Amino acid sequence: MAAKKTKTKKSPSKSSKSKKSKPAAPRRKARVEVAVAAATAAPAAEPEGHDGPDLFRVTLECNNLGRATEFYDALLEQRGVRHPGSRVYYRCGAVTLQIVDVSAERDPSGNGAALYFAVRARELGCLSAEVVHGETSGDIVRRPWGERSFYAEDPWRNVLCFVENGTEYAR
Repeated sequence: MAAKKTKTKKSPSKSSKSKKSKPAAPRRKARVEVAVAAATAAPAAEPEGHDGPDLFRVTLECNNLGRATEFYDALLEQRGVRHPGSRVYYRCGAVTLQIVDVSAERDPSGNGAALYFAVRARELGCLSAEVVHGETSGDIVRRPWGERSFYAEDPWRNVLCFVENGTEYAR
């Protein structure tokens, strides 16, 4: 995926000295190429006349944060960052994907509409295999508006769509 990779340095504290962090999951070479390209790319220019608000965070709900973290760590090929309030954050370009465990209050609602990710063509094929990290997915389709994409659901009924970079409509 074309999410920008950044390393976060933790300030020394009592808790960080006593806890060992889990080793990072192995990454494919393509992920390194994406991270380097994202780190060296110039920021996207604002559309002419844009003075409205910028979208910076999107929330998906779950009922098991540990399971959701494993699912999204594997799917997005990055380690989520835990935050207070039963949530984990993932950087996806300029927008942060926030996964929130709502099980203490209610069942997760599912997002009701698709959340779209732009990915490289070779990753689109890898992700759209018959199963996406344990969940079924649709076939790659060229849409009437030109996008090449497929849809999948996560275990909490959140609809995800993966669109090939360069074919996105209205980006």
